[in-house]
Amino acid sequence: QVQLVESGGGLVQAGGSLRLSCAASGRTFSIIGMGWFRQAPGKEREFVAALLWSGEATYYADSVKARFTISRDNAKNTLYLQMNSVNPEDTANYYCAARITGCSGYGCSVSKNYNYWGRGTHVTVSS
Repeated sequence: QVQLVESGGGLVQAGGSLRLSCAASGRTFSIIGMGWFRQAPGKEREFVAALLWSGEATYYADSVKARFTISRDNAKNTLYLQMNSVNPEDTANYYCAARITGCSGYGCSVSKNYNYWGRGTHVTVSS
């Protein structure tokens, strides 16, 4: 099993920045890739960003491309999401997810392909 714990959420003004973290523990050697998803009130969960635990490939939703950056620290088993130029539409619960199989392109954005999920951290962007 893999345990994921998100942190870093909070209240931020539109145009500001926030960095989310996701600490992985347990059988972390089984992780092939990780990603961030979000769910706003009354909306379905949506893909935000993903990467593979090795290599340089990253994937982003069009809505966050050029504003958000996903990164990892393999030594700390930690995933990050740097959020810049946030706007009220970014308000949501943000969830970290891990997968034990590889992906590329669209496959990395499909939530059902992820095996482990954190409980989420809430981000509120005020206008």
